[in-house]
Amino acid sequence: MAIEQPATATPKDQIREFIQKDLASTKGISSFSDSESLMENGIIDSLGIFRLVAFLEETFRVRIGDEEITAENLKSVDAIEQLVLAKKK
Repeated sequence: MAIEQPATATPKDQIREFIQKDLASTKGISSFSDSESLMENGIIDSLGIFRLVAFLEETFRVRIGDEEITAENLKSVDAIEQLVLAKKK
């Protein structure tokens, strides 16, 4: 059963929920911290990166260029949130 986010969900909440529901749970990972390395811990792989970028662009109406799709920018929920917030300015 999907948990609906309240209308006041922050970008970080939305990013965390997408990663949990669409990426981590499919790999049997039930929890991770916002600062944890998503790639090192096997939560995001190369296919997951494309799904994540598509989600970010669609959800937050931002354009993420190929040069911005880096291990550093997509390292953790915190890093992804910073990328989105920087793009929205």
